[in-house]
This record gives sequence, C-alpha cells and structure tokens, in this order.
Amino acid sequence: MNTPPAPNPIIGSDEHRYEVLHDWGALPARITYGNCHGVAEDSKGLIYIHHTVHETSESPDSVVVFDPDGNFVHSWGKEFKGGAHGFHLQKEGGEEFFYFCDIDRRIVVKTTLEGEEVLRLGYPYESENYEPKPDGSQPDYRPTNLAIAPNGDIYIGDGYGSSCILQYDKKGNYIRTFGGLGSEAGQVSCPHGIICDTRSKEPVILVADRANNRLQEFSLAGEHRRFYYLHPSVLSSVNLPCHFHIRKKEMVIPDLAARVTLLDANNDVITHLGEGTADYRQRRLKSSEHFPPGKFVCPHGACFDHEGNIFVTEWVEVGRVTKLNQIH
Repeated sequence: MNTPPAPNPIIGSDEHRYEVLHDWGALPARITYGNCHGVAEDSKGLIYIHHTVHETSESPDSVVVFDPDGNFVHSWGKEFKGGAHGFHLQKEGGEEFFYFCDIDRRIVVKTTLEGEEVLRLGYPYESENYEPKPDGSQPDYRPTNLAIAPNGDIYIGDGYGSSCILQYDKKGNYIRTFGGLGSEAGQVSCPHGIICDTRSKEPVILVADRANNRLQEFSLAGEHRRFYYLHPSVLSSVNLPCHFHIRKKEMVIPDLAARVTLLDANNDVITHLGEGTADYRQRRLKSSEHFPPGKFVCPHGACFDHEGNIFVTEWVEVGRVTKLNQIH
C-alpha cells in the first residue's frame, strides 16, 4: 500500500499564514540551479529566477522564466553565469527593465525583459573612495544589489567590495558616494541589499547593513537618518538581512540566517517565517534531503507577487525556490 504524500507545511499566523511549496517551478532537465540569488515578478505575472548556474548545468542561462503556475517559459542570461547576484525589476513609464549586479565581472547592467542591454556601469573611477591605494592597487568593487529612486537615480550597494553606496543618475552619470566601512552612523559593513522605500511621503534609501546586522536609513542625498535595530537574540529583529521587497505597506526581508522576516509600514516586525536550524552554513552545502520541510536554510532573495504570495530564493549549492501561498 502506497503512503500518501505528506501535506505541504503551513507557516505563519493570523493574516500571514502561508502554504509552503518548496522546489517550485518545473525546471527543464538542461538547467541545473546554482545558488538562487534573486526573484522578480513582471506585470504579466511571469516569475523570473536569477541564479549562478550549477557547474553540472547543460545550459549556461542565469535567468529562468516561469508562468504563474510554475510552467517553464524560457531562459537567458548566460553572460551572468557565476557572477549572478543583484536582481531588480523596475517599471519606467510604460516599460519594465531589469538591473543586474554581477559580483564576478564587477558590473551593473540594465536590460529589457528579454535581456537586451540598455546601460552598463563598470568600476567607479569617478569616486574619490575608489582612487588607487598608495601601492597602486584599486579598492575592491563587487556590487551586490541596487535601488532606483522615483527620479531614476541608481543607488548601488558595494556589499562585497569596499562597503560604499554609489549614486548615479538615470543615464549613468556619477553623483556621489556615501557609506563606507564601519559601524558608526552613516557607515555600513556589507551593504548587501538596498531599496528606495516610498511607503511614506518622503522616499528614503533603506540599506540591509548585513555585517552590522541592522537596517540603516538614508536620505536620497546619502545622509544618515536612523537605524532599525537588530539583534538576533531579540524577537523583533532581523538576522543577517540580505535584501528587500515591498507590496503596499508591508516589506519582506530574506534573512540569511535561515528565516524570512515581514515588516509593517513602521518597520516593526510582523512575524518571522520558516525559521530553520542554526547550522545553516553547513546545511546549505548539502543536498535538499537535508532541508527540513517548512524551514528555510539561507534565504537570499524574496518578492511578493501581485496576489500577496511570497517567492523566496536561497543561497544553497543545489539552489532552491520556494513559493509561500498566502492562506485567505
């Protein structure tokens, strides 16, 4: 007698309860996920997954596209294989564009939804923070994520390089650098994620200051505004925040330390979802059989879809995409 499959786990509480669908999306055999770093939904409801591409993958494509039901549509993005990291979808007028941060090639690239390049930003030679060192070497630059302001300005978090935030106008002209390595107000340590938060009357730049384990708010001119604290032993906190996505007044944050956090309009914690085990850094190297159902291992990217469901991509060597279906 066959044993019926176990029901999908349910996580969360009250208005934030979700059915957990691990390994969402019918991935074709020719594509094998690497670390899954980003996810986005376009205006047609298509879901885009951005991954580093596994060494065993027949296809080199880093962008995989699914319809809302998880059926494979197509793939592209071989030029980002290995360095695929930051992934942002932006509506500009009547069009939509992707912005990519490639940590290996150390570039930011803007493309159409079909992958046609529109803009490319390379090493920030214009910035005083990136002038050559006394020995002649260049400061490290490895952009991890970016945000777009209402006027089109581009804010790039150099999370894996020199911990600066670089601001450009919409045409790619350099404006300023702020941040810089440290823990004082206005300083950051691994500004891994960044978003232009427009939930209030005045837009602000919110940074996932990951190595400092906090969120930090800046004005659009790069002035420090406030911290949102942040200690993993406190319930109302983040735990190695990676990035952000906003739907209406709520924000989702993938916490690298094995959970997803939801914040309200005041950036107070609503709930933590799918909190996993403390050995996540070791577990992420294993096969999916070692991933407990209903628990996260290393969330790296997350986004709401238009219905309020949440997609989560994880920094695990075998790659994983999870859909959290909101229960109404």
